[in-house]
Amino acid sequence: MLCDKFRNFTRMVIYQIYPRSFMDTNGDGIGDLQGIISKLDYIQDLGANAVWLCPCFKSPNDDNGYDVSDYMDIMDEFGTMEDMDRLIAELHARGMKLILDLVPNHTSTSHKWFQESRKGRDNPYSDFYYWFDEKPNNWRSAFKGDAWEFDEVRGQYYLHTFAVSQADLNWENPAVVKAMQDVVDFWVAKGVDGFRIDVIDCISKDFAAGKNGFGPRLHEFIRDLFGRENVSHIFTVGEGAVKDIDELVRHCGPDRNELSTLFLFDHMDCGRSDKFTPMDDSMKSLKDILLRWQMENDRHGMLHSLFYDNHDQPAMLSRIGNDRELRYESATGLATMLYLLKGVPFIYQGQEIGQTAAHYDNIEDFDDIECLGWYREFLQKYTPEEALEKVNFGSRDNARHPMCWDGSEKCGFTTGTPWLLPHSRSAEINVEADLASDKSIYRFYQDLLKLRARNDAFLDGDTEVISGEYEEYVIYTRTLGDEKWAVICNFEKTSLIRLPFSCEAPALTNLGRPTAGGVYKPYECAVCRVR
Repeated sequence: MLCDKFRNFTRMVIYQIYPRSFMDTNGDGIGDLQGIISKLDYIQDLGANAVWLCPCFKSPNDDNGYDVSDYMDIMDEFGTMEDMDRLIAELHARGMKLILDLVPNHTSTSHKWFQESRKGRDNPYSDFYYWFDEKPNNWRSAFKGDAWEFDEVRGQYYLHTFAVSQADLNWENPAVVKAMQDVVDFWVAKGVDGFRIDVIDCISKDFAAGKNGFGPRLHEFIRDLFGRENVSHIFTVGEGAVKDIDELVRHCGPDRNELSTLFLFDHMDCGRSDKFTPMDDSMKSLKDILLRWQMENDRHGMLHSLFYDNHDQPAMLSRIGNDRELRYESATGLATMLYLLKGVPFIYQGQEIGQTAAHYDNIEDFDDIECLGWYREFLQKYTPEEALEKVNFGSRDNARHPMCWDGSEKCGFTTGTPWLLPHSRSAEINVEADLASDKSIYRFYQDLLKLRARNDAFLDGDTEVISGEYEEYVIYTRTLGDEKWAVICNFEKTSLIRLPFSCEAPALTNLGRPTAGGVYKPYECAVCRVR
């Protein structure tokens, strides 16, 4: 049973926005805060009651906002602080919440803190970053290459876990902790309702053990940031590399005073052998991982994060489902299997219309700093054509193309030149086309989220898995008191599914008909009240 501290969060449905690619209102080809405001009714009508914005702080955009140059100002391309104030007000007027993306592990090297720090060892910012006369180890950057960069001004090496322009903050310095507390307090005072915290596990290093993350003071630092009384009411979700239940409890246990929940990424490996290499897979492997973590979270009274897609990942629909002939069935089946579990649903922009992975013929069509680094490395092993296929499969650009509002050349996203090429299937997959279709994925999401919101069993009920591990389908129940629901999701083959209990006619099915004789078509799903 969820602890009281987390129970209200299960009523949240969070819609994730990549601001640069959502909606442009001034014709510069870059999405902006006014564009988000113009689409709040669309988001609310879907059934979401909270918005998570990827980074919108001032930034030179070497890594699309994850290189912050000022945590207390707005990125020029996105608008002004007045625009942010209006966005907060418009959300709250609709009873919706705002979650901001916080990047506490590193700043841009153009940040004032770094520019002062590099001047020498005798200024207030000197120890805001990690500086060494010699490289202390052979750590590698996540974006390829050495993680240590020599700075000519200071005459020392600094650590960058990611891009050269993203210098890691030294959280061992109490002044850094205080500075990040001030950032959190600034935004909470403005009315922000929570934070998604980027690579949270990296803020504590263990140089002795050679670990760039999960250092000995990690949980102390998290409590320093979010365990304070004045921010105890906000929602927090961390991005980390947690893979075992003990470490998850240390992050999110009800008595830990740290995070509300954590993104778990085991299931993101489904459909690929590594980030840039596809692998034959099915929804069977996906459901086993999801249900295992559901049970572990339930057992410890913790909150589960429910997501398939985000700004860093190619669409799960394309890796696990059939994103062509059965795109509607796959998208709605995946949504049903996930979002009727206990936890907080996260929906990434475009997911609600069945957005797929994209495909391009030239490396010049890509922008993602991570995939461009990998592309150069792939060229040492593969032909240019093979390297390009890897990038097409794994690039973060897959999730960052402008939102497809209609099938026009610029997708209804901008009147100017889009900052990134429109999605390669934008003429086919867009909001206008989906809403005009008899098989609207958006309308199915609406019905699914209404069902979830109106029945407490989906919010706080017990979960029991009925189907076996090797079945071609999944059946689980959600039970609270006398209320019991069965969720049935078939996978890629036609299956005969026999339920061990009697059910009412489906309250929701993606094929618009009650199943006959227990035979379910590929990716067919149904949600039924158990008699």
